[in-house]
This record gives sequence, structure tokens and C-alpha cells, in this order.
Amino acid sequence: MSGGEILVHVAEYKVGGAGDILLTIGLGSCVAVALHDPKVRVGGLAHILLPSPALSRRDQSPGKFPQTAIPLLMQDMVARGAVASRITARIAGGASMFGNLQPAGTIQMGERNLVAVRSALTHHSIPLVGSAVGGDFGRTVRLFVEDGRMEVSTVRQGVTHL
Repeated sequence: MSGGEILVHVAEYKVGGAGDILLTIGLGSCVAVALHDPKVRVGGLAHILLPSPALSRRDQSPGKFPQTAIPLLMQDMVARGAVASRITARIAGGASMFGNLQPAGTIQMGERNLVAVRSALTHHSIPLVGSAVGGDFGRTVRLFVEDGRMEVSTVRQGVTHL
């Protein structure tokens, strides 16, 4: 079934086809990773919460971490006809939401998430073709699977397309 908005919650990942819009809201220090194969119009979106499973005591949801979410997204996309060498990535998020509350020199969780996401993309040879990251504000992301366009909405900065 295609053609609607599919909500991706925190620590989840989902794959869609042409006509689908994958949506995630409330990105602060979290990072949205959108993968897309333009030829077969298959895409995936993950809402990454933490940079590493070592930082999670309980829930080990695979969508929570880039090291597990990205290969699983690729696997599910390939099962729907995508070819790994055609997949590209766009990312958004990684904000420093409470930087003023952290001691000076502390590496913010948003930055740690971005480093881990970029590392996982590099590890899987997925080119990063667009990003809207950092800052101190939240974001909402929509991946339009038909053309791979990622729409990033913020209260202060309006809408950006990647």
C-alpha cells in the first residue's frame, strides 16, 4: 500500500515506496537518516536517538543507533528492489538543544550522533548528498520517496529542501 504519510517514531526506521512520505517529528539532538534509491523509488528513514548501543541500558531497538539502523534500512530497501551502490543519504538534526546547561568543552549529544551517523554511512559506502544539521532548534523531516527529496521544517528557519 503506497501513497500516504508513514510516521517514524524515535528509535524506529521504516521503508517506503513511490508515493509514500516518511515522516519524523521532534528531532532535537536525534538525527534523521534518509536513504534513497532513485531508480526504483525506494526510500528509508531512521530516527537515530543515540550514537552507540553502549549508551543504552535497556531498550536495544535497532532503529535507535546508526550502527544497526543503517544496515537494516539498506537490507529492507534491497529486499524491495534497491541496489546498494545507488543508495544516497540525507541527514537532519543533531542539534545542541541544551548546550547552555552543559559544562564548557563538553561534546554535545547531537554532535556525537552526527559523528556516529557519518561514520556508519562511510562504513557502508553511502554518499551523503544533503544535510541540515546542528543549531539549537528542533526539526520535522519528511522524505518524499517518489523523488528522494527531504523536507526539513523548523519553527525559526522555515522549510528547507535537500
